[in-house]
Amino acid sequence: MEFSVTRLKDVLSNRPVVEERDNGEYMPAAVMVLVYEKDSQFCVLLNQRSQLVEHHKGEMSFPGGAKDPDDGVFINTALRETEEEMGIKVQDITVLGQLDDTITRSNFVVKVFVGTIDYPYDFNPSDIEIAEVVEIPIGELLSPENQYTETRWDGVSSVDATSYGYGKYLIYGATATILSQFLEVVSNNFNMEAHVN
Repeated sequence: MEFSVTRLKDVLSNRPVVEERDNGEYMPAAVMVLVYEKDSQFCVLLNQRSQLVEHHKGEMSFPGGAKDPDDGVFINTALRETEEEMGIKVQDITVLGQLDDTITRSNFVVKVFVGTIDYPYDFNPSDIEIAEVVEIPIGELLSPENQYTETRWDGVSSVDATSYGYGKYLIYGATATILSQFLEVVSNNFNMEAHVN
């Protein structure tokens, strides 16, 4: 099946979401995985965080952040944070579905939403939070040449984790975990060969 955001929405609507049980030990957060077609390739939108943010300085991340009491539901957190960080207006985002929760090493439990925007888009990133807007073709992320397995000690046992390289960027940690989950959905349901340079 060839990739399209319409078909991705269908796939996500039929996929059960695994939610983490939270007994108050984690801080709630939400992120948005934005997918869109650029130059005949489907891309994922990430950003490199600035040195001014409180958590994960300089790291690659999806738009998102901690849940505010005024947000109500988690999708509102993801949409609000995407607008605040990337300058993408809430009304310009079409939500396609949700992925499994992810727990970060900084003790956040993250709800993961997938959406799309019309492209081209005039991003207006926050000078305080965002150092750089990074658009990565999905085909590049699926290439074994850009995937790296790291073994880390989590305090109890060794854990293998996948990281992703793209140009000068390295995607690791919770962002790579979320990305791996998204790429697994894509590779299990779509033929991406036509979109790989």
